[in-house]
Amino acid sequence: MATVRNLQVTFDCVQPERVARFWCEVLGYVVPPPPPGFVDWDAFDRSLPAEHQGSAFACVDPAGVGPRLFFQRVPEVKTVKNRVHLDVRVGTGLVGEERVAALESECARLVALGGTRLQLHLADGINESTLVMADVEGNEFCLD
Repeated sequence: MATVRNLQVTFDCVQPERVARFWCEVLGYVVPPPPPGFVDWDAFDRSLPAEHQGSAFACVDPAGVGPRLFFQRVPEVKTVKNRVHLDVRVGTGLVGEERVAALESECARLVALGGTRLQLHLADGINESTLVMADVEGNEFCLD
């Protein structure tokens, strides 16, 4: 039998803390405590060489169930569609207009946080409705 492994989802981005804090709000995640010996993450960041300051940030599921999200600074901006994306489950068990209303409501909340609404895909008899969005740096994800 194969061993089940924990996983971390890593985002390449230009502003790691900004993107991490957006995803904290999307998922109800929190910023983990800073390393021992540091009062907060700002103090830890200031202890790093200048070229590494602001280069990474993370957030975690406060219940310890979901994967850790890690955000690392890269020099280039996003230029093409993601090959992997997150589906944020907000309409589970809902169908029709009730599902679309739940997706639209969550979309409005996330747009207020800096997300971008891209496209609503209505149910087609095989798949239920989903709403495609982008985070604060343009990474696509779905409200499902």
